[in-house]
Amino acid sequence: MCRHSSFVGRVLILGLLLASCAKDDPTAAPSKTTTTTVAGTTTSAGPTTTTTTIAKATPPVTGPARVIPAPAQAAAAACPAVPARAEPRTDRPTYKLNVEVRPADNVVVGSQRVEFTPDKDTDKIVFRLWANAPRIARAGGKIEVGVDGAKSSQPDATTLVIPRNLKAGETTTVDLNWQITLPTSSTNDRISRSGSAIRLGSFFPVVAWHPGLGQWATEPATSGFAESSISLPSDFDVTLTIPQELQALATGVEDKPGHWVASGVADWAVSIGDLKVVTGTADGGGGEVKVTVAADRQIGDAPGPYLDKVVKVITDFGKRFGPYPWPTYSMVLTPELSGGIEYPMHVMQGPGTLGRTTSHEIGHQWFYGLVPTNQGATPWIDEGMATYAESRFEDTLQKFKTTAIPADGRGKAGEPMTYWEPRQSIYYRSVYVQGAQAIAALGPPDQVDCALRQLVARQAYHLTGNGEVVAALTTVFPNAAEVLGRYGISP
Repeated sequence: MCRHSSFVGRVLILGLLLASCAKDDPTAAPSKTTTTTVAGTTTSAGPTTTTTTIAKATPPVTGPARVIPAPAQAAAAACPAVPARAEPRTDRPTYKLNVEVRPADNVVVGSQRVEFTPDKDTDKIVFRLWANAPRIARAGGKIEVGVDGAKSSQPDATTLVIPRNLKAGETTTVDLNWQITLPTSSTNDRISRSGSAIRLGSFFPVVAWHPGLGQWATEPATSGFAESSISLPSDFDVTLTIPQELQALATGVEDKPGHWVASGVADWAVSIGDLKVVTGTADGGGGEVKVTVAADRQIGDAPGPYLDKVVKVITDFGKRFGPYPWPTYSMVLTPELSGGIEYPMHVMQGPGTLGRTTSHEIGHQWFYGLVPTNQGATPWIDEGMATYAESRFEDTLQKFKTTAIPADGRGKAGEPMTYWEPRQSIYYRSVYVQGAQAIAALGPPDQVDCALRQLVARQAYHLTGNGEVVAALTTVFPNAAEVLGRYGISP
């Protein structure tokens, strides 16, 4: 997720800063608004969705089964050989979702079957209900969930508990039915409705298991912008039904109209509306990436300039941090969003965000998309690293390095969201900027890029905490623990 602030010498508008990702720096080159076609691209009108349910069949091209070559080393002496990229866990959850969007009723109706296999014994299954998070609830949104054939309880609005004794390695199936009431006022967040434009991110019940630790992630929901908590890399089979006059772009590959598949991704999200669509291709470092960018017709932005930038950034980051692992990337510009919100293969952005929002959110495809984290426990990992990635493309690393960190945030970059909830006015500088400072402090930028390639390769598709980050970075910087410790980041 991206939230922007000004650099040294500017005053941050703080009261609602965490509640919104400010638009890009006004000094950035403006977007062109007179064309929806760019060189080497074609326009398309978006698919008409259907209610056809298709048997799950995730082709290898949609996920981590792709062969990912090791990136060429710019300086072999300075950068150790990058190991083969890690594969997803074979016991990862699978979701089969049926989602019907009914704008006339202001609801989204869904059902899902989840297969879950714990790697340690447990006496329950915990789902998180981010559609009941504070920002969504304040705007009138909510999710109501029914569990088929099982008892359940909700100790709080965002936590659903189903008692079930499971041994390590034992697979169980859970069937859920749910209905989301869409917000009736602006949320500036991941679940939103503005006319026919609908954003659905972190919207369905998600399994909150942390493999390896044998723990359920039950951190309290935050009111911060677009932050949730743990999302476990999973396989998705999604059938989406929307009104015929609207189009949708989403996580994964749409193999047939209204049907998406994705493998080894930490979440599934979709943007819906009356869209202007352009397409192109990027060199992701491991093969061609189909790029689709759309702008809702309610806003003035043309999608073409965004497409041009997305192609350049994916190509650049594929060289810096290791190949982009998926065959697709989509981004949709929708109303009432002041920044960007990232999901694997799919990003939501607001009007006027061509500048560093775009590069920041693409950085999240590596740092959160490929290296998933518990954003409730260690928000600095994905936000600090995406900010660092942004700075490498935008050439703003020096500005970030000299940005002052507020006293209550200085040396506390590694704190969880519970610490930042009452300190939202300093969250951006203390976590995003200070996190990037911590990474940059390791050494020369090219070597830092090398260390991050090591992290991506070693931790791809596996939930990552401070200990795993330090271990990976130590392969290039033996003093990584000491350097990060100065910023309050401890294994």
